[in-house]
Formats: sequence, C-alpha cells, structure tokens
Amino acid sequence: MITFEEALAVVNSIAVRPVAEKTGLDQAVGRVLAEDVFSDVEMPPFNKAAVDGYACRRSELPGPFEVLEVVAAGCLPQSVVGPGQCSKVMTGAMVPAGADVMIMVEHTETLPDGRILFLRDKTSANIAWQAEDVKEGQLVIAAGTLLRPHHIAILASVGCDCPAVFRRPVIGVISTGNELVEPPQKPALGQIRNSNAWQLMAQAGECGFPVDYIGIAADTRESVSRFIADGFERSDILLLTGGVSMGDFDYVPEVMKELGVEILFKSIAVQPGRPTVFGTMGGKFFFGLPGNPVSSFVQFELLVKQLAYRITGYQYKPRMVRLPMAVDYIRKKAERKSFLPVRINSHGQAEPLEYHGSAHIHAYEGADGMMAAEIGETHIKAGELRDVRQF
Repeated sequence: MITFEEALAVVNSIAVRPVAEKTGLDQAVGRVLAEDVFSDVEMPPFNKAAVDGYACRRSELPGPFEVLEVVAAGCLPQSVVGPGQCSKVMTGAMVPAGADVMIMVEHTETLPDGRILFLRDKTSANIAWQAEDVKEGQLVIAAGTLLRPHHIAILASVGCDCPAVFRRPVIGVISTGNELVEPPQKPALGQIRNSNAWQLMAQAGECGFPVDYIGIAADTRESVSRFIADGFERSDILLLTGGVSMGDFDYVPEVMKELGVEILFKSIAVQPGRPTVFGTMGGKFFFGLPGNPVSSFVQFELLVKQLAYRITGYQYKPRMVRLPMAVDYIRKKAERKSFLPVRINSHGQAEPLEYHGSAHIHAYEGADGMMAAEIGETHIKAGELRDVRQF
C-alpha cells in the first residue's frame, strides 16, 4: 500500500505525448491550445471613440466648436479637425485626425448657430488609442491554455478561426458485477442499479472528454477479460469499477496480468478508494476503481482527471479554497488519509456533511467540495483553517 501523495506522483510521472489537431472556433471551447497565438493586427486598429460625442482639441475646451461632419461606426472621417472645429463621432468609430479628446454628447449644448459648447470643467479623453490593448505580432494566448469563452473572442479577434488544439483522450468505462442492472430497469432482489458507470461518464463529460461506454461485465474471468481487451482497443484511458478487491469473483488483477498490463500500484492508503489499481499498456492507461460509488467518484477527481488533462497538454490544478471549520470533526480510525464531503455554509465555513462511508453517494448531494483528514489526524477543531477542494 502506498500513500495518496505517492500514487499522485506515479500518475504525474507518466510520460505522455499530447497530439495536436485543428478545430473550428465553434468546437474549441474546453480544448487545450497546442500553439502560441499571435495577433495579426493592432487593437484597437485606430484611435476609436469610446463614447458618442464630439472629437475636438482639448486645448480649446470649452469651445464653442463648428461641427464638420458626423462619423458613424464603420465609416472613415472625411475631414481633419482644425482650430475651433469638431466632428460628431459615434461610439466605436474612428476619431478624425487633429482631435485628441472626445466630449460626451450629454455634456454639451448646441448653440443657436449650430456650434457646440462643452458644459463641464474637465473630461477624460474618452478615446481608445490605437494599439493600446494589443500590438501586431504580440502573443495573445499561450500554448497549454484551456480555452474558455473569452479566449474564443480573442482568437476570433486575431483571425485564428481554426486553432491547433491537443487531442482529448477517449475515456472508456466498464462496470463489473452480476448484481448490476441499468437505470431504466427496476432491480430485483439482490440487484442494484449501475450508478458508477453513469457517474464516471458524467465526470468525464463535464471535463469535455469523449466517453465510450463498454458496458457491464459479468463476474467471470472470460467476461472480464473480453471487456477489458475491448476497452483497451476503444479508449485511451480505461476505467473499470468493481472486481479489484479480494473477493472470490474479483478477477481484474489476474486478467490485467494475463493481458500484459504493467501494474504501477494496486492499493492506496486513502478512504474511500483503497483498492485502486493503476496500470499501463502500449501507451494506454487503466484505472481499476472500487465498486462503491463514492470511491469511484473521489478517485476520478483525484487521479483520473489529473492524468486525462495531462494527455491534453493541460497542467490541471484543482480549485482549492482555504476555509475555517464550522464544527469539530472527530474520527476513530486514522490509518488512511480520508476525503470527506463538505458544504460551504453562509458564513464561509467548511461544514462536514453526514457521511456513512463509500456507498453513501447521497451524502454528496449538497456537497460543494471535499476536504482531507491526514493520516494520524483524529481531531480537527472548529475554526481551524482547512483546504477545501471544490467540485
């Protein structure tokens, strides 16, 4: 048995070679950029009016000013602003040469002769200056960035309509157990619904990874072997729940050995998730996860997600927040590192939820995240600061 930190180090030490491919902007969100992107233009590309108003010379304020023309967005000024002159310019339009300030329409008065008078004592320039945001040739998004909606706007603004992104790993999912039936079927006596597979597929899908559901393997060596071999053919990371412990029908470790999978660890000093198996074969990866739903949920968050993101070229960091404990937390056994569901209450405190063990997935219904109780730690006091890993 190894510690969680040692298991995480093993996963992070795996050499991966992300593969780049092109995608359209409509498919790029959630993907990891595989190239540095540089701007092919200056932004703004010209001195741009930030308000509806009049372009004039600051040194001549408050005026009055003769109005030369009206400049709409998308149109070019036809006149140079000279002494005693201004042009009416709409927001986003080019500020004409000769002007160095935009006075807002609502801060002006139109005199009987049609000239404009500024009514305030001072004003900002109200001009977005050419190239003040981005210069031509400037790096705008670095390779390795996980693309969010605002990144898509940046890519569009520099004409990068088909960015290179890293290929996402296909996550294969297998459940094992003669007792399992799919969600539409009402379980007979001795049966339970297959929640693990659907949970794992949802977790993978939430991260944007394509999912291939292999199905439910029966508790026979032949069925487990056939499903796992098929799973390795169809996926980059194969997840299997159940069959990894020490029961009479837990064939997974034996099958792994027969198939030639190199097992890197098979037991972690954590709860939930102690009998977690991790292996590799032919550049593909295998996680054997415990059959209880909380165990598979937690180990996906802690280990599977870490590896899957690395394959995409992204250095994943979980969202962590440091919060005071709302109440005392006491546990009797502390031989393993324990991950507990918590909610963040209205006072910004971490509040442990009622939790009955690795089968109690309903404890996570109101959870905002989870926190760890370290090996040997039996008592966490109210008010003590703890790191909460947010979902």
